[in-house]
Amino acid sequence: MNHPDFRIAGKIFASLGVPDKNWGMVKLTPEQQRTFVERAPDVFKPCKGAWGRQGYTNVYLPAATVTVVRAPLDMAANTVANRKQRKTPNVERRTSNAQ
Repeated sequence: MNHPDFRIAGKIFASLGVPDKNWGMVKLTPEQQRTFVERAPDVFKPCKGAWGRQGYTNVYLPAATVTVVRAPLDMAANTVANRKQRKTPNVERRTSNAQ
C-alpha cells in the first residue's frame, strides 16, 4: 500500500489516497458511518463490501471541509485508541483438574 495513513498505537484510523487521490478513508463504527453519510452524502460513503459494513467510510476530499471532516476523524481516533485500551491481557484460566 503506497498511501499515507494515520495511526494511534500502531492502528490505522484514517488514510489518504484510498481508493484514489480524490478520496480518503476514516474508520468509524457502523452507527457513526450512518450518521455522517446521512448528514453529508456528497462527502461520505461506505467503503465497498465487508469493510464498508464494518464502518470503514470513504471521504470525497474535493467536497470535504475541515468543519465536516474534523468530527469523524476525532471519533475514529478515539474509537481506535479506546479499542486498544479495552483489550485485556491473557489471564491464567482455571482448570477442572481439582485434586
